[in-house]
Amino acid sequence: MRTLMIEPLTKEAFAPFGDVIETDGSDHFMINNGSTMRFHKLATVETATPEDNAIISIFRADAQDMPLTVCMLERHPLGSQAFIPLLGNPFLIVVAPLGDAPVSGLVRAFVTNGRQGINYHRGVWHHPVLTIEKRDDFLVVDRSGTGNNCDEHFFKEDERLILAPPPIREGRITRQQG
Repeated sequence: MRTLMIEPLTKEAFAPFGDVIETDGSDHFMINNGSTMRFHKLATVETATPEDNAIISIFRADAQDMPLTVCMLERHPLGSQAFIPLLGNPFLIVVAPLGDAPVSGLVRAFVTNGRQGINYHRGVWHHPVLTIEKRDDFLVVDRSGTGNNCDEHFFKEDERLILAPPPIREGRITRQQG
């Protein structure tokens, strides 16, 4: 089994899979008589048909034991899916490029800084939400409509991946060596 190296989440590194939702380095303008800074269009909600609706939910996720064996990935072929952390805790992201099935050798892992959200593009393979240390809440923006919007792929045993916990020093996640 290959061990996934966890990369810091950046807009450039994550671009093939979706959008990083953060204010750092993002365009903005003032609204509300100059009392509010609007960071505009940080991500785009994608839906397959005009009849689909964008919806907002809250997911409450329990932390997973680490190291974690990545046995499966899922995708949403009919709409994008965004996760915005509500409690300010870093979380892990495991993704693979678009395709009929994810390729184990192309899977990548990222860690957020706790203030970054992500928006998976429609059809991007990803692991279900992964909290690091404790139960966490996420604001989720995704699609509601007819049709099956969740495909799952289970890796053969020799294709599975190990996701090691990110190194944490003084309460902060540090860059992995490798």
